[in-house]
Amino acid sequence: MIIRVPAPADLPALRAVERAAGQRFRDLGMARIADDEPPPLALLTEYQRAGRALAAYDTDRPGAPPVGYLLWDPVDGCTHVEQVSVHPDRARRGIGRALIDRAGKDGGRPALTLTTFAEVPWNAPYYTRLGFRALAGTALTPGLRALRAHEAELGLDRWPRVCMRREARSGPRT
Repeated sequence: MIIRVPAPADLPALRAVERAAGQRFRDLGMARIADDEPPPLALLTEYQRAGRALAAYDTDRPGAPPVGYLLWDPVDGCTHVEQVSVHPDRARRGIGRALIDRAGKDGGRPALTLTTFAEVPWNAPYYTRLGFRALAGTALTPGLRALRAHEAELGLDRWPRVCMRREARSGPRT
């Protein structure tokens, strides 16, 4: 698997990956999430240019489509995973883990954070298996509180949400 900052020509394919990955939410009665539009190309371009977009590829062959992607932001001294999506045809093969580990390495900060659905099997339970821990409300940084408030404004609190954190790992990453 190859993980790298995607080429500009790959950005539309990231939107397709997210649309495909989002369909799994429909089976949980979360059609609103399944139907949510992926980030617009202009925003993906900003992440790509800043080096804060990562894409996973099966091969380094030119023109190979990405099979997963991750966007991250610096938030309160941490690398905050804004979005991670893996095409369902490529799920359960370590792609999400590899993208998250790479973001931690590239971000160079003491910890990774994210916000996610607490009860969706491939969300909080998955991140717990990757070493993330749920944060109590009193442990939320100002940036995480602001992100959660924005999520609430968007109506995401219709389903239980949680902030999570994983300390940076020392040593080599795969």
